Amino acid sequence: MATKATPRLKKLYNDEIAKNLQKELGLKNINQVPKLEKVVISSGVGKKREDKRFTETVELTLTKISGQATTSRLAKKSIAGFKIRKGMGAPVGYLTTLRNDKMYEFVDRFINIALPHVRDFHGVPRKAFDKQGNYSVGLKEQTVFPEITFEDASVLHGLEITFIIKNGSKEGSTKLLEAFGMPFEKENK
Repeated sequence: MATKATPRLKKLYNDEIAKNLQKELGLKNINQVPKLEKVVISSGVGKKREDKRFTETVELTLTKISGQATTSRLAKKSIAGFKIRKGMGAPVGYLTTLRNDKMYEFVDRFINIALPHVRDFHGVPRKAFDKQGNYSVGLKEQTVFPEITFEDASVLHGLEITFIIKNGSKEGSTKLLEAFGMPFEKENK
């Protein structure tokens, strides 16, 4: 049985990035270094939750992009203005969580293939970190991924990608994602 090759970014992290970040951040233990724990890819269906074609396209798109099955999410709260009831039958969104090798392969594809295809791209925002150092970025349409065919692109929808970073702070997480090659916006000085 052939052994599966280690993803390029995982190998780079283990061989170089972790040691460099430890020195750069002045950490005593290698286990304190920020590390990518998981990537969550999600998309809401919004007002089109009753449109079967649209919801099927969203689910299929996330499956193709991530390489694994998606999970449908039901409403957690009732919101009268949007005609949504808690636990209502139609899903309000879909998501999938990537870990280990699939996660590193996705991040590599996202940074090096998908982001360069974004129209009028000037870098991802630096301010999209939360207090724990996790990073979220949204895309207006799914067509930037090479897995999406012309038929899939007939129904456009956005999606959000969240990078969950263990031991992360805003500074440490920024340095980790920069080491992976994430193209952040240039700071105005």
